[in-house]
Amino acid sequence: MTPPPRYSLVVPFYNEAGNISPLIAAAVEVLDTLLRDYEIILVNDGSTDATAAEISACITRWPQCRALHQPRNLGQATALLDGLRSARGEILLAMDGDGQNDPRDFPLLLAPVEAGTLDVACGWRHDRHDSWLRRRMSRLANLVRGRVLGDHLHDSGCQLRAMRREVVACLFPFELLQSFLPAIVVAAGFRLGEFRVRHHPRTRGEAKYGLRQLWLRPTLAMFRLRRILRARP
Repeated sequence: MTPPPRYSLVVPFYNEAGNISPLIAAAVEVLDTLLRDYEIILVNDGSTDATAAEISACITRWPQCRALHQPRNLGQATALLDGLRSARGEILLAMDGDGQNDPRDFPLLLAPVEAGTLDVACGWRHDRHDSWLRRRMSRLANLVRGRVLGDHLHDSGCQLRAMRREVVACLFPFELLQSFLPAIVVAAGFRLGEFRVRHHPRTRGEAKYGLRQLWLRPTLAMFRLRRILRARP
């Protein structure tokens, strides 16, 4: 086997045709500047549009890319966890597939992880380009979640992250893992930090989360997770 790369970037996609190639091109441009080996894992979460074809085109253009195809739409939490578990890199990176995260912020997040001062560095979309209602609900949800679960982040929903690969061992299948990952790693004793990052308006495709997914479902899941974390040794 070839030696593991220094970095693995995991990007889950569900019906994001049109966003994939521009996003991966931007990510490759940033990762090339790091001057270390890397891989990009493109997780197709059972998409029904042209996502699979666009992922194949990325693999042809950039040999650092490889695909992970889910048999059906299993949700972003499962797609992210499967991608992280399949990653071979020493340091793992993650971002959303909708083009709203900016790969140019990866060096900012990588710096404390590379220096050994943090185990996980999370982005904070302090200037969000979403609707007023989505921003207001997210702000309230983050305030409540921080008090209940103890991660105290401004923005646990930001998927732009860098982490040591050892962190993956503490993760487990759980709905909305993509948002609760910071709370889980804090409960496991890892060091967590948050940094202001860019956020762009969505230009293609549709948001996958409505009001129920932004409030009711996370609230119920939050209390289930608190019980799980309190019961773990």
